[in-house]
Amino acid sequence: MSTNEISGKAVQGPLMLIAGPTASGKSALALDLAERLKNEGRKGVIVNADSAQVYADLQVLSARPSADEIAQAEHRLYGAWDGAQACSAAQWAEAAKREIADIHAHGDVPILVGGTGLYIRTLMEGIAPVPAIPADVRDAVRALPTRDAFAELATADPASHARLDPGDTQRIARALEVVRATGLTLGEWQQRKEGGIADRVALSPVILLPEREWLYARCDARFSAMLEQGAVAEVEALMARDLDPDLPVMRAIGVREIAGWLRRECSRDEMIETGQRSTRNYAKRQYTWLRHQPPQDWPREESAEDALAALG
Repeated sequence: MSTNEISGKAVQGPLMLIAGPTASGKSALALDLAERLKNEGRKGVIVNADSAQVYADLQVLSARPSADEIAQAEHRLYGAWDGAQACSAAQWAEAAKREIADIHAHGDVPILVGGTGLYIRTLMEGIAPVPAIPADVRDAVRALPTRDAFAELATADPASHARLDPGDTQRIARALEVVRATGLTLGEWQQRKEGGIADRVALSPVILLPEREWLYARCDARFSAMLEQGAVAEVEALMARDLDPDLPVMRAIGVREIAGWLRRECSRDEMIETGQRSTRNYAKRQYTWLRHQPPQDWPREESAEDALAALG
């Protein structure tokens, strides 16, 4: 077996992982880590694990690394997908495996950076091999009112019913179509996960969890700064493409808020307030997931300095 195939069972090489909510300072920490590796005579290559930063259309609104930052260290999987194509966790994980294997093959150190829990979990633990859902089943489920689909879940998949918000149309439909089509619940499929790399790399993880009030203030400041850095033009360009509004790129934080203002559905002040609130709420969800879901032996640090020290 080739040593650059991450699918092999043997440990292939080191993997640094920096996770954290939006605006927590992950990108700066990754650059500091790459610089430290350079001083040690090693090369660190930063690999994106953020579901918004994968899209080429979201340079500003995803806070993708700048040209100056990219000049400091090699970056991969940033802007790698066109917004017209949805990037699933499984697709991203396969791309990340290829990048990690290639980085190892060159004797370098991959530095995985992001706050998308589903991406990180899929890469580390693998993904459930849920078969393709027949079109007739999918269409029948999607035609149901959300309240009816949610009510059916109470019997068909009680665990998903208890876990999901009654207004979460997309996830409710997904849970119901899976159990209708396969006879197994999503939870049962999750127990059959395959393809994870947690036992195939020498993992050095850290989760950056700064003080919440500081983080929320950073979220507010970041959204305001994005408006000055070209976020409006970015959304105008997306709107001109007339993409499906259900695509992930069109649901990214800031896109809907700015688009509403451009359509004169709200004032600029209301757009800013809503955009900042959406950013804070997203950071809060990430914070909660990262505090409780990853393995408890992954270090959780409040400051970038402590996080860098935790990476060894």
